[in-house]
Amino acid sequence: MGRPTLVSLAKELGVSRQTVSNVLNSPHLVKPETRDRVRKAIEASGYRPNQAAQALRKQKSGTLAMRIYPSSDGIYGAVMDRFLHRLVSEARARSYNIMPITAIDDRDELQQLCALYDKGSIDGCLLSGTSEHDERPRVLAQRQIPVVTFGRPWGDDELSHYWVDVDGAGATAAATRDFLARGHERIGFVGIEAGSGPGDDRRRGWQEAMTQAQPHVDLSQMDTHGVDSIETGVSAARELVARGATAFVCPSDSLAFGALVHLRNAFPDSYQTMPVIGFDDSPVARALGMSSVGQPVEMAVHLLVEAIIEQLKDPEGTLPEPVLLQGSVTMREPVMPVSPAQE
Repeated sequence: MGRPTLVSLAKELGVSRQTVSNVLNSPHLVKPETRDRVRKAIEASGYRPNQAAQALRKQKSGTLAMRIYPSSDGIYGAVMDRFLHRLVSEARARSYNIMPITAIDDRDELQQLCALYDKGSIDGCLLSGTSEHDERPRVLAQRQIPVVTFGRPWGDDELSHYWVDVDGAGATAAATRDFLARGHERIGFVGIEAGSGPGDDRRRGWQEAMTQAQPHVDLSQMDTHGVDSIETGVSAARELVARGATAFVCPSDSLAFGALVHLRNAFPDSYQTMPVIGFDDSPVARALGMSSVGQPVEMAVHLLVEAIIEQLKDPEGTLPEPVLLQGSVTMREPVMPVSPAQE
């Protein structure tokens, strides 16, 4: 009998060649019962990975991968557009290329990144959009695939990777205090559904500032939840106005724009007296004169690229301390178009 191969093992077990490869290189992607069965067959057959392929893996590709997400409304995604543009520039200055990938979900993203790394197509990766119970950084670190994230490991005290994030709570707290100083007492939060790390963080800043100023006030009537969209901003602002809100803090520019649309339609002569602030300081926010929180994207990219390149140079080195950057609150007077979007 000839030397066993991935193909012969897969045929014997009635599974795909990729499944056998995943058991060897990405075991987290295979069901436990299948993984155990394949491992036993590998041990019994005496199969050994191709040494030439392993040697190829040790060569550097000079490429880093990052998943890109679709933009849903022309506002969301503006920050990541800036991020990706700067990332390509920073990486290129250090003789690295960026490989963008798309994925249907986090599991698909993990599978693609592991496969690209196993083939020697990439040296490491950058992640964004971290959330609670996000297994991506931990799985990649366990696979010893160099990884850094734009976003902190929400709720995970065991650091397995380097990250850079923006202090959303600090920024929304500062904006809320500004509104309080202007005499607004009922400040609504046009929020995202619970479970979004950044969304929850930005809500916490509003809560802390409001509680400090009004320790005995029930905030639940001023807090709304919904998907991150212009439509949610419109409906949430309508609801909060009915509850007496006179100012609005929003964790995204999409939500803030929606809130402004409702205020402009409902109060065309006085909407500018009801301040709204968003988050990301997108081109739309600047064009409309909408208050917003800016993120220091360029600094975040610089720190992340420096960190992952250091990992590639010294895989056994100590991870640097993660960095929490400060956002910049910019207050403006809104100038809505003559015919604003209708509700």
